[in-house]
This record gives sequence, C-alpha cells and structure tokens, in this order.
Amino acid sequence: MAGRLPVSPNRMELMKLRRRLAIARRGHKLLKDKFDELMKRFQKLVAESVALRAEVEEMLARAYGIFALARSETSTPELEEALSFPVMTAEVDVREANMVSVVVPQLELEMEGEIDSHGLASTPALIDEALLRFREALPLMVSLAGKERSVRVLADEIERTRRRVNALEYVLIPQLEETIRYMTMKLEEFERANLTRLMKIKDMVS
Repeated sequence: MAGRLPVSPNRMELMKLRRRLAIARRGHKLLKDKFDELMKRFQKLVAESVALRAEVEEMLARAYGIFALARSETSTPELEEALSFPVMTAEVDVREANMVSVVVPQLELEMEGEIDSHGLASTPALIDEALLRFREALPLMVSLAGKERSVRVLADEIERTRRRVNALEYVLIPQLEETIRYMTMKLEEFERANLTRLMKIKDMVS
C-alpha cells in the first residue's frame, strides 16, 4: 500500500499535488516509451553481435589453422624474420553516436598498405593466405568490438531507466494519488463541517 506524503490538507497543496501527479504521469510515459525503444535496439544489437561474433570466430579459426600449417613448413627464425617488418598499418577512429538519447561508441577502421611485406622466397604461400584471412577478419573484429561495447552501454541505460520507471510507477505516483485522495476527503469533511456550523449559526440568528 502506498504511503501518503507529509503535506497539509489545503486547497493550495492539493493543486500542487495534482500538477505533480500530471507531470509524474507524463514523465512515466516518456520514460516507459524510452525503455521500450531501448529494449528493441538492445535486442537487435545483441542478435547482431551474436551473429557477428560467430562469423569472426569462424574466420579467425580458419586463419589460425592455415597459419599453423604455414608454421609447420617454415622454421621459427625464418617466419619471425619474414613478419618482423610489416608495412600495413591499422588505426581505429573512435567516435560517438546517439541512440535513443544514449551516447554509444562508433568505431571506424582505417587500414593502409598491404600484408605481403615478407620475402616470398623463404616463406610458404600459406603465410599469404593466413595473413589475408586475418586482414579480412580485422574490420569485422572492430565492428564487433563497437557493437559489444554499445550493448554494455545500452544495458546500463536500460537498468537506470527501468529503476526510474519503477520508482514513478510503484512509489511516487501511488503516493501522490493516495495523498490527493486523502486531502480531497479531508477538504470535503471540512466543507461539510463548515456548512453544518453555518446552518446552526443561521438557526440561532433566525
């Protein structure tokens, strides 16, 4: 059962409480709409992240498998020497995007150069294939990192919004409604008592 707010039963306070109740109901509706939209975006993002993670893991597993075969055909010193001077660079640009009034990260990958910077004479062709597969997986890995980070940000915002919705729905709004009912009843009692007094005074005068 909702408790009452500690206010004096008078007309001015009743008007203030009714205004607060109207604002609380509007706020509750807006927050509930935001919560529902956040949940839709969250569920969609989770599904995309799960599918993308499966794709990335499959690509990396193939790349590591090919790389393992390449290592078996090359000595460790030769392999390390061949891969010690890469000419391809990769940078991740971190920006911000707005999603239902929530700031989420937006990652953009920029790559320059090529992967075949090693000596072909001393390394097997499988090295090229493995590195090519790693290169193909890198943009997806960056995209996955952005999506999974966005999932965590949305999850935190959903929890905060849920607590605010519940606080309005189950605490503040019921308290305001109960207080308004109580004050309305008390003011009606005051009016009846005043009317009874006035009638008695009128009878005494007449």
